[in-house]
Order: sequence, then C-alpha cells, then structure tokens
Amino acid sequence: MTENAQQEPTAPITELPTQYAPADVEGPLYERWVERGYFEADAGSDKPPYTVVIPPPNVTGSLHLGHAFEHTLIDALTRRKRMQGFETLWQPGMDHAGIATQNVVERELGKEGKSRHDLGREAFIERVWQWKGESGGQISGQMRRLGDGVAWSRERFTMDEGLSTAVQTIFKRLYDDELIYRAERIINWCPRCLTAISDIEVDYQEDDGELVSMKYGEGDDTIVVATTRAETMLGDTAVAVHPDDERYKHLVGKHIRLPLTDRSIPVVADEHVDPEFGTGAVKVTPAHDPNDFEIGRRHDRPAIAVMDEHAVITAHGPFQGLDRLEARSAIVAALRAEGRIVAEKRPYVHSVGHCSRCKTTIEPRLSLQWWVKVAPLAKAAGDAVRDGRVKIHPQEMEKRYFDWVDNLHDWCISRQLWWGHRIPVWYGPNGEIVCVGPDDEAPTGEGWHQDTDVLDTWFSSGLWPFSTLGWPEQTESLAKFYPNSVLVTGYDILFFWVARMMMFGLYAMDGTPPFHTIALHGMVRDQFGKKMSKSFGNAVNPLDWMDKYGSDALRFTLARGANPGVDVPIGEDWVQGSRNFANKIWNATRFALMNGATVEGPLPDASAMSSTDRWILSRLNSVVAEVDAYYDDFQFAKLSDALFHFAWDEVFDWYVELSKTTFQAGGEPAEVSKRVLGEVLDVTLRLLHPVVPFVTETLWTTLTGGESVVIADWPADSGFRDADAEREIGTLQSVITEVRRFRADQGLQPGQRVPARLTLDGTALAAHEPAVRQLLRLQPEGESFTATATLPVAGVEVALDLSGVIDVAAERKRLAKDLAAAEKEKAQATAKLGNEAFLAKAPDHVVEKIRTRLAKADEDIARITSQLDRLPGA
Repeated sequence: MTENAQQEPTAPITELPTQYAPADVEGPLYERWVERGYFEADAGSDKPPYTVVIPPPNVTGSLHLGHAFEHTLIDALTRRKRMQGFETLWQPGMDHAGIATQNVVERELGKEGKSRHDLGREAFIERVWQWKGESGGQISGQMRRLGDGVAWSRERFTMDEGLSTAVQTIFKRLYDDELIYRAERIINWCPRCLTAISDIEVDYQEDDGELVSMKYGEGDDTIVVATTRAETMLGDTAVAVHPDDERYKHLVGKHIRLPLTDRSIPVVADEHVDPEFGTGAVKVTPAHDPNDFEIGRRHDRPAIAVMDEHAVITAHGPFQGLDRLEARSAIVAALRAEGRIVAEKRPYVHSVGHCSRCKTTIEPRLSLQWWVKVAPLAKAAGDAVRDGRVKIHPQEMEKRYFDWVDNLHDWCISRQLWWGHRIPVWYGPNGEIVCVGPDDEAPTGEGWHQDTDVLDTWFSSGLWPFSTLGWPEQTESLAKFYPNSVLVTGYDILFFWVARMMMFGLYAMDGTPPFHTIALHGMVRDQFGKKMSKSFGNAVNPLDWMDKYGSDALRFTLARGANPGVDVPIGEDWVQGSRNFANKIWNATRFALMNGATVEGPLPDASAMSSTDRWILSRLNSVVAEVDAYYDDFQFAKLSDALFHFAWDEVFDWYVELSKTTFQAGGEPAEVSKRVLGEVLDVTLRLLHPVVPFVTETLWTTLTGGESVVIADWPADSGFRDADAEREIGTLQSVITEVRRFRADQGLQPGQRVPARLTLDGTALAAHEPAVRQLLRLQPEGESFTATATLPVAGVEVALDLSGVIDVAAERKRLAKDLAAAEKEKAQATAKLGNEAFLAKAPDHVVEKIRTRLAKADEDIARITSQLDRLPGA
C-alpha cells in the first residue's frame, strides 16, 4: 500500500464522541475546507487539469433531489481527482433563467398592484438585480450543506459582465458569418408570458378537448377536414391532400369556399399528408401551425394571422375580439348552424403543449424572430462524437444524440422579455440594421433604437464551458482548464443544453469540443419509480433528509442508485439505511482506535502477518482496483456497493471480529494486526471520502493525525494479493456462517453458549480456533460432553452438545407442524397447476403467483427436513 506523508498522529480516542452527530460536524467542516482553499484551482499549476462545470441551476430555484443527485456525482469525481494529484476545477455558477426570473419579480410587483410597464424597462431590470441580490444565495447555501467542493472564488452568473461580453461577442461573430438571421417563422408562443419559448419550456400533457369534423366547399366540390382548434380555420389558406389519393384527384387545383368567410382557398397535393389518417384531407393554416407553415411555403400560400399576442381573435367579422377558447365554441356553433359540422367528438384526449412556467396552453404563432442557422454547427457537433473526440457515456445514448443533432431545425433565440441579454442589434430610421460587438460603438442619432428582445437563456448557458473561464479573452484559466474533462448531466437535457454547448464550443474554440466525455445520468424518482412532483404529493426537499439523517446519508443513497443513463428510485428507508452505514463506519473506527489501531510506521512484512491480516490486505487491494475501474466507467452504483460490502461485511463484520482474540492475546501478533487494521481503515476511509466526505474527514484525521482527507493521496493498488489467505478465510467464513445458521434454526439465542468439539487439527483453520469459539459462543467440551449434533462443514467437523440447551421434543413437535403446513401448501399448489381447466382460464400473473408458492413450499420442506434430521437423537 502507498504510505502517506502524515503529521504526527494525535491522541485519537478522546476525540471521537460515542455517537456520530452529523449536524454538529458537517457545517464547521465545510467552512474549514473553504477557508483553507482546498477547492480552489490554480491556473498556473503544473499539475494535470481536471475540469467539470456545474450545470448552472436557475437563480430562482432551490436545491431539489435532482440537483443533489447530480452534485453528488460531480463532487465524487472531483474529490477523487483532487486526491489523485490533478489541478481540479469544479466551476460553480447560476443561470439568470430569463422567463422564470421575470415571472417571479412580476408576481412580486403584482402584490404591490404594479406591473413591469409601470416601472419601465430600466427600473424593472434594477428591481430584478435587487431581487437576485436578496434571493440568489439560496442555492449556494444548499450546495454547501451538501458538501459541494466547488471553487467559490470563481463563481459566475450568466448575466455578469464577463459572460455578457462573451454573449455579445459570439452573437456578433455568428451574425457576421451569416449564421444568425431574422425571419418570420412559427414559434411556441405563451399568451400569458407574451414571449416565444423554447421546446424545452413546453410541457406536454393529455388534455380533454374536442375533435370537430367540418365540411368545406359546395356540392361535388366538398371536402371534410377535422381539427381540435376550430378557431384557426379563419386563417386557412388551403386544404391539402396526398398526391396519390384517388378520392381527391378531381379537386386538386380547384378553389373551394372557406365557410364563415368571403374567401375561396385551393386544394393542394402535398406528400406530408397521411391519406390513412382521418379523412385524408387537412386544413392548412400557415400562420398558426408549424407543419402548415411548411406546406404553405411549398405551395406559395399566404400566412394569415388571426390572433394577437394575447390569443385574441383579430380576424374581421363576428368573432373579432373573442378569446381563442370563446371563439372556438362560437365558430363551431356557427358552422353547426350552416349544417357544416359532420362529426363532433367530446372529450377528445390529445397531447397539448403548456408553458412550463405559467401552465398556459401555448399557441403556435407566426412571428418575426431571430434565428441561428444550425446546420453547419450541428454537423460539427455530430462529427465530434462520430470521430471520437467526444465520448458519450453510456454509449447507447449516442443514437439519441445523433437523432437530435442530425435533424436539428434552426433555433429561435429571441425572447420578448426584459430580463436577459438584450439582442445587440440596432435599427436605423431608414431600415438600417447594425449588429454591435462588445468593442463597437452603438449607432446614435434620431431614429436609431436597439432591438427590444432578449436572447434565449440557452444561448448564454451554451457558452458556459468557456465563458466562465474568461473567453473571449485568452486567459490563463482558459488555456489550462478548457476543454472540460467531463460533463455530468441528465439525459433529459442532452438535446437542449448539451447540443448547444457542443455547437458553440466547437465554433468559438476553433474546433476544440467543450469536453472530452459526456456522462449522462437518469432522473431521480420515488421508491416506486414514479416521477417526483408536488402535484403527485411525492416531492422531497433534500434538506429535510439531510437534517434528519445527515448529508453523507443522502449522498451515499443517491450514489448507490446511480447506474449510467438509468433513472434512480429513492425512498426515505434507503436514506435511513445509509445513515446506519455512516454510524457503522463511526462505531467500528472508534472501536479500532480504542484497541490500538495505528498508521504509524511501515506495514510489517507479510511473513509476520497472520492469514487474517494477509486476507484483508489482499481484499483491500482488490477493492482499490475495483473502485478505480468503476470510477473510470462512471459506475457510481457499483463502486458504492463495492465499498459498502467491503467496509461493512469484510472489514467491520469479519476482520475486526476475527482480530479481537488477537488483540486480547497481546504480543507481537496483536501489534501487527493493529497496524494492519490502521492501514485498512486509512485506505477504506480515503476510498469512501468522495461519496461520504464528512464522516470520513472526521474519522481519517483522528486516525492519522493528517491535515485533511480532502488533500490526502488517493489509494493505489500495491499489487499485493494472497490467494491462499483468501481461500483460508473463505473456508473459515463458511464454517462460522453454517454453524450460525444451525444455531438460529434450533432457536438458540445469539449469546447462548454451547459446548462444542472442533476437529480443526491438521487443517488451515487450526490457528483460528480461539476466534471460532468466540464468534460462535462455543464452550470447551468438558468431561460430560455428548455430541448430540455434528456438522461437517468445508472439510472440518463441529460437534455440538445441545442437551440441556434446547427442548428437543418441543422443537421436534414445532418443526413437524411447520413441515405439515408446507406439505399442505405444496399439495394445493401442485393440484392447481395440474388442473388444465384452471390454467386455461387463469391470468398469467395468477399462474405465476402459484408457481412461486410451489417453489417456496419446496424450499420450506427441504429446510425443515434438514433441521429435523440434525436434531439430537434423529
């Protein structure tokens, strides 16, 4: 094992309270780490860099379980790399969250009876900054509670001066390269927030609506179309059918009357139409549907907007001034009065988009917006993964990535908000358009004005891996820490955030991608696999669990469920179990310290060690290698499980217990085992530290006297293995486990002593007889010893004298009763499974349940029969 350069050990025993109290430990420890600068990153260091950016949480938010999960994984990675000698930067910061933040501040103004328009743009922006100053620290405090080892001195905000310069710079470059343009297109529009919103800000849910089939045209020139949005028919400019649909070939090219209007519209043939769906004919409303917009462009049809930004009807006629939902009912009634309603289906359940912020139904709307031409950028983002410059983990997620970047549509980047990065474009009195970079002077004079829109939040967060390092300046930090080593994020934003960072990073940084690896994780769900939501009543505030069980317990539970790309179920019982693990680590280390475990001096030579000592060191090195391999493969669940079972089962339940007799006997073997135990605890605590940092820091510094485990060396596999010792202790474990099982089967209390004869002479287990007797509560056999039960296990024999210890007759009677019940259960299950009529009618799950009952009955019969056979006098 590697030796650590330690300070002189301190007196350990008196420094550990009898119980671990996370609330007393975690806060002071974290502040000490920050004060000592452990998490800061030096761009001038000659250490190899390891960089991870935090997916910037919204400034409006608070820490939820998804954040806690993601932050735990990133913190584990960066703590390990720091211990491995890397110059480690975990870059913190927050997103200004344009629409969400503006909504929050507008609600606050509403309580005062005011709107943002009462304040004006400049005063409203000042009010938002004031709110940010008062409320923006909430997430930072919660990150500290969790133990996030971020470089706080480098904290950034997407609206701070440096990042604003980066935004303006890349906008100007993209504009000059004709990759940003202004055009009318269909966008997602929120009539409540009065802005375009991105696809990720649209939540789709199944709503009850209506499907109305209505007849256009007259006589032989009639055609039936169906819609869930009857109000949009006022803006129809065509009816489309498939070119090969024989039913409508006579109508293609003709004009038919559009009901309730004084217009005629053509019937056009377009391959987009599915002739098998509905009537095979669709109404075309280019100004209010993205598919219709494309059909309209292909057939040179005008786009007629019939709603304003509030979703109020603007089309001339009796419906003008009605809200879209009011107009829907009125238009259907008017069509019905003309005899044009062919069918009505209510309720008609269909997927409807809602604004994720205010829950208003979004409206597809033709609007003049700013767009990014993504084709060349998306191709570069796809190529970077295809040629291996960027790895996606797990690899099976690559297909989803390619499906997205290979089919990206141009990106609408303008938002009709006040809070955000204002679009750096000025319009002149004679139609001039000037894009202004950070070093340019904005045009002045009469008639010049800046675009009132701001940029989509994803535009600035897409620059995060390099803007946070000082770009566009060629800073020392940018040279040291770009590209990022790994991006850890949820698969749910693979398309939105990850793809945008890839496009912008490759464009701005001369073809260098923003990270080497994209490690995708799943979503946190409740213990039944259901999505967590306030509306479901299963949402959990992670602070509640941290208050109750400690931050380490929450972190360990989350890490232990983290399989790459797979959703993570979590329940309070599991967090409680992790708290028990932290307590086990505490109590076992405290016991070891009280019995002289030490890290002083080099490890003794293997020849001076017992087989128990060699076994645990062999296992320790195997676990070091195993944990390293799991970390490199982002297998957090597997590495956590390996550490759990090694620490609890092998170190605490076996090695510590087997060593007790050695400690009691004293002498040189005891001194050797104390040093081995100290080594094992030292390494185990260091292995555990990245996932459970608080309890391990307290125990490791007490055990070793070192400054902090945060800056200790990461354990290395020394290569020491001892297969013989592992086989020997494996045999010993089998003997002890089997005798314990027999004792439990006979109803013996764990502490109840039983006379026993152990036939260990001539076997490798002979030296372990004191430990075997102590662990199994076995007394010496004595003169009156009678072997009433004999257990041959793993090549040795354990004879027990149970006379006077158990009531054999009563035990035989009890087991006979249990055997009869098991045999009855087997007979009933066998009869049902042999009944062909029953099998033909019964559901599959019922049949499977009976098969399970039969298997359980067979197991019970075998177990009880074995117990009866092993009773004294059998």
